[in-house]
Amino acid sequence: MKLFNKVAIIGVGLIGGSIGLGIKKRKLASQVIGISRHRKTINLAKTRGAIDYGSLSVSAIRQADLVILATPVNSIIKIGLKISSLIKPGALVIDTGSTKDLIVKRLEAALPNFVGTHPLSGSERQGVINASDNLFCGSICVLTPTAKTSQTSLRKIKSLWIQLGTRIIYLSPARHDKLISYVSHLPHIIAFSLMQSVPRHSLYLASSGLKDTTRIALSPVELWRDILLTNPENTLAALEKFLNSLHQIKSAIIQNDAKALKRILRLASLKRQSLKPHR
Repeated sequence: MKLFNKVAIIGVGLIGGSIGLGIKKRKLASQVIGISRHRKTINLAKTRGAIDYGSLSVSAIRQADLVILATPVNSIIKIGLKISSLIKPGALVIDTGSTKDLIVKRLEAALPNFVGTHPLSGSERQGVINASDNLFCGSICVLTPTAKTSQTSLRKIKSLWIQLGTRIIYLSPARHDKLISYVSHLPHIIAFSLMQSVPRHSLYLASSGLKDTTRIALSPVELWRDILLTNPENTLAALEKFLNSLHQIKSAIIQNDAKALKRILRLASLKRQSLKPHR
């Protein structure tokens, strides 16, 4: 079902490229335009079928009915403000940033049909070369409307993400940032820190335990640097809670308290069992 005539995706990497592939596969738009800083990325996105044509200039969005900001979080606001004078009347704008509060506050003031979104799907592998038309199937997409959000725009964006295979959850931008700091930001911090803590001379003994636990430490460091710095208060609160938990384990080991240690590990194991299997 076609939802849009022209869709412009600014940032055709893993997420932007996968959105393009998903839109084209499901015929949700007549045309998909890709905007990137690099000609090589545009050429690759076109070769992979994620876009119909591309441009190095954001001015290519002028006739788009939907503009998708799929760049790193540190540039979403900057680009969103820049395009505010370029988009045609009535055009919808969404972002795919991993933090929402600051982005939504800044962009909904400049873009009348802006809707904050965060598809909870991705990979440690980056770039349009790793994009997939089914990347979002079975995943969650958080929409973060406010009192200023157009209900018509919200319904259309909800339909888009449902067509791409996601299950929709509504959260306020602030609530989103608080919850995501625990289930996404904290695990990445731990994975990076764990790899930093392991002595290099012991790595030759590493098996599936370390590899599975630290897979996300392969994620782009610049991307995660910016995510953590745009949600500092919540990230620090999540980190503090983790450090308290770590201290409990440390104390049980120091005191040789087998009962306390078993209780801590068992509660963690039961909580892990409550998670739904990875799709």
